[in-house]
Amino acid sequence: MGLVATSVLWVVITSIICIDAIRAHDGFVSCMNKIIPFVNTSGYVFTSDMPMYSSLVSSKHNPRCSNSTTYRRPIGIVTPNNIAEIQASIICSQEHGLQVRVRSGGHDYEGLSYLCKTPFVIIDMRNLRSISINVEQESAWVESGATLGELYYSIAQESHTHGFPAGICPSVGVGGHFSGGGFGAMVRKYGLAADNVIDAHLVDADGRFLDRESMGEDLFWAIRGGGGASFGVIVSWKIKLVRVPPKVTVFNVYKNMDQHTIDIIHRWQHEAHTLKNELFIRLLIQYVHGDTNTSVQAIFNSLFLGELKELIPLMNETFPQLGLKEEDCVEMSWIESVVNFAGLKETAELLQSNKTDPYVSYFKAKSDFVTKPMPQHVFVRIREKFHQQKLIFMIMDPNGGRMSEISKSHIPFPHRRGNLYNIQYLVKWEVNGVRATNKHIHWLRELYKYMEPYVSNHPRSAYLNYRDLDIGTNQQANTSYLEAKVWGEKYFKGNFKRLTKVKSKVDPDNFFRYEQSIPLQN
Repeated sequence: MGLVATSVLWVVITSIICIDAIRAHDGFVSCMNKIIPFVNTSGYVFTSDMPMYSSLVSSKHNPRCSNSTTYRRPIGIVTPNNIAEIQASIICSQEHGLQVRVRSGGHDYEGLSYLCKTPFVIIDMRNLRSISINVEQESAWVESGATLGELYYSIAQESHTHGFPAGICPSVGVGGHFSGGGFGAMVRKYGLAADNVIDAHLVDADGRFLDRESMGEDLFWAIRGGGGASFGVIVSWKIKLVRVPPKVTVFNVYKNMDQHTIDIIHRWQHEAHTLKNELFIRLLIQYVHGDTNTSVQAIFNSLFLGELKELIPLMNETFPQLGLKEEDCVEMSWIESVVNFAGLKETAELLQSNKTDPYVSYFKAKSDFVTKPMPQHVFVRIREKFHQQKLIFMIMDPNGGRMSEISKSHIPFPHRRGNLYNIQYLVKWEVNGVRATNKHIHWLRELYKYMEPYVSNHPRSAYLNYRDLDIGTNQQANTSYLEAKVWGEKYFKGNFKRLTKVKSKVDPDNFFRYEQSIPLQN
């Protein structure tokens, strides 16, 4: 075909795509007006011709995803204020052949909650963020658009002796966090966030509003760790509050990563998962660039659900290698520890703000689970690799405690007994562009490849909330069971097959689909 003919064909194809997009846009808005006739859709349906669209269309948390050129922009963004508007969004999307993406906080590591390769609509849950605390029943209802920070602050306003075991980043939306599992600093005492969900409200592919009783135990099982967006739009969650002491103790011990520190890390590998359940010691390795010195640093970051007078004797007995001193520790309330772990210097009131997010940057992440202590020479090599790349982090959270007591099939998250700790590898960069992006991602993949002999295998496990599109081969929204099995068993192990059975039952037309969504049963 000649150059002119090819150009003409391209213009024709582009014109058809644009016409189809306009028709879908107009049809979707008309449908929404028809279903909810007495509410002006301009207040909650935003299209590309409206000023609010640009600020809503992308995620501020990871510009790498927002700047992708392989995905479309949404036909519209719906910010529902109630269940009826969610139901209408689903019905109208189906009627006009549109896909749906559901976004709560927007920390989605690969941007799958707001990116799509076919015409689609975003349902952004930002207006559904109410929180109702019942201290007497030790429970709370929280809508999916609320952030973890808002949830923590609301709990602390009602009680000084209750908390909730979820993640450390306050700007994460509860919707995605709960539905993927949810690690936090109290994981060894109380398990995951999803382990402490006791009811949920969901709108399914038929537009039905369901609670735990009406959705059934299979679907309720699936959305607690299996990724809720594969099954419907989760409106709200009922959670079980947990007890926390009036005073907790935190410490941050910083050490240059010399051989002595590597010896301490080796001991940490053996001890961190065996310590008293109330004691959580995470390990962070990072490159530090100072004015006069650059080094690779290991940080031992801890929450102890108890007072200092209990912690020091406990550490001297079980982990004396760290050399913890009283001056390393600070007693505070649980809500103050939340602020401390988030790396914020301000007061707890800031947790209410959706504007404060110290984690915004271009980034790529990967994950692993470790089942036996790694040799010391691995950490020597990690130290060498960190000198090659500046904004790189390895975050290691210990398992054990309550995590080892819960069955691997209790919810879809299977990484329980036998796992010493999990690793999150995170590389960040500040300069946009294909060259910068490829350079940093390539470096991270090389580190991940190096780690393969020292982490879990058959399969090499991964954590759903650290979503990674490198896992698997065919990264399409309509992946077959066999293709999806590659990444499905890494995230869910033996629970993957059960997830596909639930999917086939509740969404047989596979309406809720995206890259790495749960496929229909084989």
